[in-house]
Amino acid sequence: MPFWLLNQVFSQVLQRPACGYPTPIVPVQFLGISARQVTSDASFRSASFSDTEHPRVLITGGLGQLGVGLAKLLRKRFGKDNVILSDIRKPSDHVFYSGPFIYSDILDYKNLREIVVNNRITWLIHYSALLSAVGEANVSLARAVNITGLHNVLDIATEHNLRLFVPSTIGAFGPSSPRNPAPDLCIQRPRTIYGVSKVHAELIGEYYHYRYGLDFRCLRYPGIISADTQPGGGTTDYAVQIFHDAIKSGKFQCYLKPDTRLPMMYIDDCLRATLEIMEASSDSLPMRTYNINAMSFTPEELAQEVVKHLPEFQVTYNVDAVRQAIADSWPMNFDDSNARKDWGWKHYYDLPELVTVMFSFHTSESRAAHA
Repeated sequence: MPFWLLNQVFSQVLQRPACGYPTPIVPVQFLGISARQVTSDASFRSASFSDTEHPRVLITGGLGQLGVGLAKLLRKRFGKDNVILSDIRKPSDHVFYSGPFIYSDILDYKNLREIVVNNRITWLIHYSALLSAVGEANVSLARAVNITGLHNVLDIATEHNLRLFVPSTIGAFGPSSPRNPAPDLCIQRPRTIYGVSKVHAELIGEYYHYRYGLDFRCLRYPGIISADTQPGGGTTDYAVQIFHDAIKSGKFQCYLKPDTRLPMMYIDDCLRATLEIMEASSDSLPMRTYNINAMSFTPEELAQEVVKHLPEFQVTYNVDAVRQAIADSWPMNFDDSNARKDWGWKHYYDLPELVTVMFSFHTSESRAAHA
């Protein structure tokens, strides 16, 4: 039984009349849970959190595609020292010196709990996960990270009354789901460990909300495209790799069929949506899991837009059966009307704007590298 639930049980017992007990009940102190202070050095400037109006944020899995960008956005809004980035990998110098960074393994319950307590965390953004294709290559590790790690986060968030964000994904749908569009509520039945773990996250997060009052919030992300990160093994990552290869060689080999349509979103829209749902009042969230969407396109349509910027660009197709099967089980489009209605979600980037900003970034990076 998690510690927060044991505390709740003992609190209820202590509130009962003493009649019938031969001796007074003494509060129980749990041993072995003493806090270990996070080392304070040049790499981690422990947040003072003098401004109590701002949330104090911990981002797990922070060195993935979204964590660094979200930390930058949140630090701009709430102050640098109020947002702690964490991961089990060593950060780059740029990340290391841009704000608080600490080691955090979500499978280490005690260490994660200490971080939350010692830094008075109020928001927890839980990005730690193995993505679709990577998860299929190592199911046991994906099960540990995506499910056991989630359980640790849920218990700690409940115990310490945190506002918890756990992203879901297009991968939470399956071949029996409606595909064009997929609504918020429908049959899911995914066929990857990544998708199964995300359906589990949606359901158990909502259960903790209704059972224990946990302030759980979840967005189903479409494929996310970002300029300044490398592809991370996801099925939709072709839409990131294509720009790297276009600038480098003018050629790209796609692992999906040319007519494979999937919902996509530029990272700036994704990060803004995450901040907006975290700031939304609970009264505006009749649901706790929402689809969000921006655009939907195929590799062929994306390549046609790329050619407008790079006329000599060439695309070939060498279909990866595993990734194609995953993509074929996913929706072609998301119905995000509830997010737009309930908390005012709207996207800014469509396909032409996406390609323009990606080329602008990679072109400038290429010029800088050759300067």
